[in-house]
Amino acid sequence: MAKVYVFFADGVEEIEGLTAVDILRRGGQDVVTVSVTGEWMIEGSHGIRFTVDRLFENEYAVDGSLPGGNLTDGDMVVLPGGGKGTQALLAHEGLAKLLLSYAAEGKWIGAICAAPSVLGKYGLLQGKRATCFPGFEEKLLGATVTGEAVTVDGNIITGKGMGVSGEFAVELLRALNPAEADRVAKTIQMR
Repeated sequence: MAKVYVFFADGVEEIEGLTAVDILRRGGQDVVTVSVTGEWMIEGSHGIRFTVDRLFENEYAVDGSLPGGNLTDGDMVVLPGGGKGTQALLAHEGLAKLLLSYAAEGKWIGAICAAPSVLGKYGLLQGKRATCFPGFEEKLLGATVTGEAVTVDGNIITGKGMGVSGEFAVELLRALNPAEADRVAKTIQMR
């Protein structure tokens, strides 16, 4: 069982984040939801409110100290999109440092909709193929933009938007456990 951290901020596209959590948990993965806002309650871009498992600031400090837990022990991190939510992810200094550490270790990184722009900002898409919500292509710095529903290149998995959330989530699971991805896709009538 792999450990996956999914990061949330107010304004997140709810379906993108919660579909990833659901599919990965159906596939037997240890999924932990993390707020980067300092608040336990997240309000999505369509007014859906939900709570998270952990607060970023309780787990990982920018100065390198680990006040509570340790977000570096995961096998994958996932960034859902949504305009306002993506802006919060882009502005979060601790998340930037964590993403760079995951990339340096070759761990899995997933981002969908506007969130691949976060990866572009930190140079994580250099020489990679990636996709995103239309209009964000120029923010995928260094990437070859595919326009595909979901693109997997090395340790980076990107998705185009909310309409492909299920497909994106199954690909996240496939990276961790291909047999479980096939099983879950079949049980939810995806394939």
